[in-house]
Amino acid sequence: MPLALLALAIGAFGIGTTEFVIMGLLPDVAADFQVSIPTAGFLVTGYALGVVLGAPLMTAVGTRVTRKRMLMLLMGLFVVGNLVSALAPVFGVMLAGRVIASLAHGAFFGIGSVVAADLVAPQKKAGAIAMMFTGLTVANVVGVPLGTFIGQSFGWRLTFLAVAGLGVLGLLGVARLVPEQPKPEGVRIRHELAAFRDVQVLLAMAMTVLGFGGVFAAITYITPMMTGTAGYATSSVTWLLVLFGLGMVGGNLLGGKFADRRLMPMLYVSLGALAVVLALFTLTAHNKIAAAVTIFLIGGLGFATVPPLQKRVLDHAAGAPTLASAVNIGAFNLGNALSAWLGGIVIAAGFGYTAPNWIGAALAASALLLAVLSGQIERRAVARDRLVAQRSPEPSAGAGPTEPDATAPAAPTVAPTARTPVSR
Repeated sequence: MPLALLALAIGAFGIGTTEFVIMGLLPDVAADFQVSIPTAGFLVTGYALGVVLGAPLMTAVGTRVTRKRMLMLLMGLFVVGNLVSALAPVFGVMLAGRVIASLAHGAFFGIGSVVAADLVAPQKKAGAIAMMFTGLTVANVVGVPLGTFIGQSFGWRLTFLAVAGLGVLGLLGVARLVPEQPKPEGVRIRHELAAFRDVQVLLAMAMTVLGFGGVFAAITYITPMMTGTAGYATSSVTWLLVLFGLGMVGGNLLGGKFADRRLMPMLYVSLGALAVVLALFTLTAHNKIAAAVTIFLIGGLGFATVPPLQKRVLDHAAGAPTLASAVNIGAFNLGNALSAWLGGIVIAAGFGYTAPNWIGAALAASALLLAVLSGQIERRAVARDRLVAQRSPEPSAGAGPTEPDATAPAAPTVAPTARTPVSR
């Protein structure tokens, strides 16, 4: 794997830290700004919606500059957003800072996925994408727990200052390690939008929204769930997030490995198992050991879907991959926003902190149904293409129109009938 993938992973590490660290700090931020937990959950929803809007917007801007320069600009925007969050005097300003930082998220992973895939051989594309996303998953093993510990011990503002520092490191890594690539020629937004006419691209994005939305339905409210239901101390949330991150790392690497071999079966297994585990989390959340194991499994099964879905979008949008790739990253975060919002509704309605797990299970099960539908459509298309190929005569290699051989005996003339096909 090229060294440039390390630079992309560094940027992904910073982005992953700021996206997920808010989960462990939600009660602290809510108390500081004197808002409720569901209201503080808008910091998750707002970030996610910012990714959804920022992905196509920033990608459109990126068509005017080289991919390396655009990646550097995105990391600069990420740094600014986290500084605004760290220094926010009121909740609204912090929410604005989260949205600013989120505008870089989708385009960075979208453009980064294309760059990563272009750096390796075709049979290693999913593995290269998974390598870049390893930065995002490792953030949940190192960055998020460390940021949670710093925030709970020394104040959440220091956490976001540290995340801004990670953004600076990612910017320097991209500048130093990512090779210069010429500006894509002939790229037009109209051409990029054409990829969305492919039903398989749309189905993959819908699977992304629902599948990963199931993960966030549970994880957004993990701190109040584990402290209020499982009986963990607030300080224990740090190592619970480490477990979640370890699951993400393992699931991401396995997803990348098997997506290059058996992509659709990988999606069937991971989405089906994720739906079951999320449903069981409603029960296991009442036991410390069972809850810890379940959190690990949610991280692993959830992120096992990321490389296959991202590769599927790239495969079916091969002629215009950049915007489709970025929008699919936005789809992950649309699922995050949807599930965080739905989870806040059921909690505010008095159903308890475990109720969002049922929301997550339903979302993951819906994603599985779409995966099955997508597979059926693909199999029918392949069977139809084979049938057409079998019915079409195969011309000899190099054969073209020839004059009839004067020495050969003339073929008998047959009058055409209603059953004799006539060539046009």
